[in-house]
Amino acid sequence: MLRKLLSQRLYSTMSTLKIKEGFVGSIGNTPLIRLKSLCKETGSEIYGKAEFMNPGGSVKDRAALYVIKDAEEKGLIKPGGTVIEGTAGNTGIGLAHVCRAKGYKCVIYMPNTQSQEKIDLLRMLGAEVYPVPAVPFDDPNNYNHQARRHAEKLENAVWTNQFDNTANRRAHLETTGPEIWEQTNGQIDGFTCSTGTAGTFAGVARFLKEKNPQIKVFIADPPGSVLYAYIKSGGKLLERSGSSITEGIGQGRVTDNLASDVHLIDDALHIPDEKSIEMVYRLLDEEGLYLGASTALNVVAAVEMAKQLGPGKKIVTILADGAYRYQSRLFSRKWIESKNLLGAIPSHLQKYIVLP
Repeated sequence: MLRKLLSQRLYSTMSTLKIKEGFVGSIGNTPLIRLKSLCKETGSEIYGKAEFMNPGGSVKDRAALYVIKDAEEKGLIKPGGTVIEGTAGNTGIGLAHVCRAKGYKCVIYMPNTQSQEKIDLLRMLGAEVYPVPAVPFDDPNNYNHQARRHAEKLENAVWTNQFDNTANRRAHLETTGPEIWEQTNGQIDGFTCSTGTAGTFAGVARFLKEKNPQIKVFIADPPGSVLYAYIKSGGKLLERSGSSITEGIGQGRVTDNLASDVHLIDDALHIPDEKSIEMVYRLLDEEGLYLGASTALNVVAAVEMAKQLGPGKKIVTILADGAYRYQSRLFSRKWIESKNLLGAIPSHLQKYIVLP
């Protein structure tokens, strides 16, 4: 039995060391990182799935690949066609990379509230980018609806519809969830992360719950999102209000990626921006990890989950992307002060605020 187990682990290790076929073949099989300072603080094992190590730099590489594969399988796009999406940034970046690798054109509509780093990167990758005013989903000028209308005007074009295209969820049901299960040897007590499209959360939650229904799954929510209240109220959707420093997460509705798995959610956590910005700086100082605000929110949620479940538990969350896509904001004293968040960063960590 021991020999068989060792053989399986060796095969798993060797399979991740193989030569990969281009950008597409390099997506996934990211490490699971033990966050040592937080383990010590909580008395639990807290692990982060290092999705920032995907070749396009974020967890959204997985969804980008799967929504394009889905369009190809359904015959919705042919060689030389155009992929169009409404995205807050990371899915667009993943799509731009995959489109380059597969020979498609890429058009991105995004809220004009997103960081300049994301917009610049998309254009460097050859995408046609349209930053548009940020308006609610039920407004016809919402960036998703503008992307759909653009696709409808073109021949050989597809709107990949990341929010309600369940190929997004399937990416994590088939890859991220199984990787977490294997990396933890099935020894996992809880999973938590935030949602935008909900593809990552729902796909991983579904896979883990099917493996072991006793695993707890908590949804993490930023200010300005309705999902915390939706779960806590037993299914009452409130009108969205407020905002957050985090980008690409939070939601004003239940997407199709989440709808079939809402019943799997054990609890919800509301994470204020003050805790997220503090964790950005803590992860840099204590772990040497340079990560974005949505990732910091996920890690705060993992800490809160560990405290709720009690010591000795194993908790996994998603390290979605790196801070370099947001550095002009997250490490700018002027920007931090404009958000009234300077006091949330402990004085000994303010040495990392290096931009004016």
